[in-house]
Amino acid sequence: MSPRTPSNKAQSVSELTQSIKRRLNDDFRSVLVSGEISGVTKAGSGHIYLTLKDEQSSINGIIWRSDAAKLKFDLQNGLAVECRGGIDVYAQRGTYQIIIRGIRPQGIGALELAFRQLHEKLAAEGLFEASAKKELPSIPRHICVVTSPTSAAVRDFLQVLTRRWARIRVTVVPVKVQGPGAAAEIANAIELCNRMADPVDVIAVTRGGGSVEDLWSFNEEVVVRAIYQSEIPVISGVGHEIDVTLADLVSDVRALTPSEAAERLVPIFGEVTSGLDVASERMTKLVLGRVDRARRELAVWGSRPVLTQPLEHLRESAMQLDFLENSMSRSVRGYLTDADRELAAMTARLDAISPLAVLSRGYSLTMDSEGAPLLDPSKLQTGDRLYTRLSGGTVESTVDSTGKEVENSLDQNDEPSSDEG
Repeated sequence: MSPRTPSNKAQSVSELTQSIKRRLNDDFRSVLVSGEISGVTKAGSGHIYLTLKDEQSSINGIIWRSDAAKLKFDLQNGLAVECRGGIDVYAQRGTYQIIIRGIRPQGIGALELAFRQLHEKLAAEGLFEASAKKELPSIPRHICVVTSPTSAAVRDFLQVLTRRWARIRVTVVPVKVQGPGAAAEIANAIELCNRMADPVDVIAVTRGGGSVEDLWSFNEEVVVRAIYQSEIPVISGVGHEIDVTLADLVSDVRALTPSEAAERLVPIFGEVTSGLDVASERMTKLVLGRVDRARRELAVWGSRPVLTQPLEHLRESAMQLDFLENSMSRSVRGYLTDADRELAAMTARLDAISPLAVLSRGYSLTMDSEGAPLLDPSKLQTGDRLYTRLSGGTVESTVDSTGKEVENSLDQNDEPSSDEG
């Protein structure tokens, strides 16, 4: 029954919805619509739900998991896109929506947008910083090449490498360089090179030129992180000179082509040997010059008297020691003579003021029983013992009387006798 044909029989909601669904599926099987994304949600099932809108209207959209896995860029709110798909009806809610089978950003290619988004993300993490770059060895002994073993790029790489430096070990780790699964193989190969039993000095990641799609494996996040995390220096030589991939930016050294990568890895053997010959000649001249200079210096030292007449130097030293000994002896004797004279003078001065010298002139020194000099006779008592020091010795005496009696006795002894008168 046509929706426009009136009928007395009422349709159920489901019947009407299914009629609308069939009509929309037939009339809008394939549409191309542009708008701005909003409300992006990625479900756990892998499906992506979003709203596509313009200034006046909006429509819900769904990207099934199988199509979402093919997207090269991230869907972000506010991104202007063109969507290709078909209109469908969600029966349970009676709403229509677009089933998106293809989507691309407006004004820029999907791969270009994906490149910019991933570059911005990884740059914010510091993966492209110069400080993270490692230096290549000057002359590597073992090189691992991650590439397709059947490509022209690996043939060019090996030809240039062996022409410049034949005696070098090269291990080719075969991988797919484009198509599904290529990025995972490249990343796994880089990790394998880091685990090899025979140490690897440098890893070369190469492939020949191609379209952006052909080179896209080298823009995958898994490859970029594998290069950044490699403990072994990595040189990239992907595509032609105009091709730039994220693998180039994260590598420690970027070569414009696979052939240039080989040139940057090893020098030309002939140039190195020539340089070694020049260095050897310069070193020989330098050594011979130093030997000649040392020989001349040795001749000068050998002509000195200390070496030609060593005993003469010893004799001179012995004579000088004898002279110093004599001089010192004279100085010591003079010093002792002066000291003796000074000692004698000091002794004479001490004798002049010595109490013993006073005693020799007829004086005496009287001391009490305790040996203290007697100064005040009033302190004496009859019977006290006294000790009198004379020039010739000491006399012990006992006090019989003190005071006026003694003085009178002494005065009488001092008066002249009658005979003298």
